Amino acid sequence: MTSTIAAPLTEGFARAILASDPTKDSAAMAAARNALIDFFACAIAGASDRTTGLLAHAIGAQAPGEAILIGSAGRADPLAAAVVNAYAGHVLDYDDVHSSVRGHPTTVIIPALLALASERALTAEALIAAYIVGLEAMARLGLSLGSRHYENGFHATATLGPIGAAAAICHLIQATPEQTAVALGLAATQSSGLRLQFGFDAKPYHAGMAARSGLLAARLAMAGFGGAPDFLDNPVGFHSAYAFGAGRPEAVLEHWGDPWQIVSPGLTLKAYPCCTASHPVASLGIELHREGLEADAIESITFTYPPGADAALVVTHPSNGIEARFSPEYVFSAALIDGALRLDHFDERPVSPRLMALARRASRRHDETAPRMSSDPTTRFVILDIVKTSGETIRRRFDGLPGLADPAEKFDETTGSNAAFAEIPSLVRSMRSSDGLQRLLALLGQELRPNRT
Repeated sequence: MTSTIAAPLTEGFARAILASDPTKDSAAMAAARNALIDFFACAIAGASDRTTGLLAHAIGAQAPGEAILIGSAGRADPLAAAVVNAYAGHVLDYDDVHSSVRGHPTTVIIPALLALASERALTAEALIAAYIVGLEAMARLGLSLGSRHYENGFHATATLGPIGAAAAICHLIQATPEQTAVALGLAATQSSGLRLQFGFDAKPYHAGMAARSGLLAARLAMAGFGGAPDFLDNPVGFHSAYAFGAGRPEAVLEHWGDPWQIVSPGLTLKAYPCCTASHPVASLGIELHREGLEADAIESITFTYPPGADAALVVTHPSNGIEARFSPEYVFSAALIDGALRLDHFDERPVSPRLMALARRASRRHDETAPRMSSDPTTRFVILDIVKTSGETIRRRFDGLPGLADPAEKFDETTGSNAAFAEIPSLVRSMRSSDGLQRLLALLGQELRPNRT
């Protein structure tokens, strides 16, 4: 392989990935364990989604292999398992999000690591540490790209995910800096995924693509497969192709691990099973429901966002619950009328006319005087203005994002308090050894019944 001396940024990135030791940071390790519980809550439920089965069949996941398929007694080839498990984790759009990524890191990185665990003897603590490093790589790269990457149409879960997954694997297996640089470049050349797929089955498939690509990139590099060792430094490299002039490549190493991105700004564990950008209006709707506001008393609703803040909310008038995940108009209406947001608000069935009757009275605007929404969580806000049929007005504002501090209740909800999986949260909080990880794999690789339709 060509020396990386001419690629100082890529080499520095690779060395930071390999030299990191997040096990020394108790806050980072605790946050990672919480994230794993949250991911398993989403993936176990998502495993029984109809489309997860379609995907598994289409890619031949029934073929013999050693890797677990979450929520299934079947086993698969590790690359196929990475695709299916990542898809399952994201299919309900209930999985965590990170502001620096502007996407969903855990549902990509953990399935890639679990697939590796079927091939190698790993400890639970080492796997958790590798996850933190992969998230750090994904987040620092997200910060370095700037806002145009996402706003111009790329889905960061899909474009940054392969690199984060490859970074996590290279850290875990302690690849050389040269192998890591090639693996990162091979992951970057597989980066793809467009936001135009939001509201379709292809959106969670982005997570599956990314997990597989990261795992494959690391495997290829370790096998001696060649690739460019300078994806961050090359004049036609990653930032040239994806940043649209807004990038700062050097940001990938700024404050690396100080603090860890999983600690600050930290992950948002979703409180509602829909697009994160719609969560502030969900919380406002539930608050107004508790105050007794009736839908029939509302003449009109206006949501005001900072520029760019509703870029992911690509649906105004959804026809089914999948599309409705990306509609703040629907989300607010469901939250106000029903006082809660459940998984069945966002399934494949047609949306409820009683909810859409209110949603059609809602509109959006942007406050062009506000800072453009960025990876800085303080730039995120929503202002809600309601005009009642009586002429009275209501104004509410929500800054930042709501989230969960502890995903235990969510785990019980999504798994139906199924006794077969009940041990998982406590195991994840305590496991350190290879025995603990093997126990986790055995618990995850059980059939979930009855299947969700």
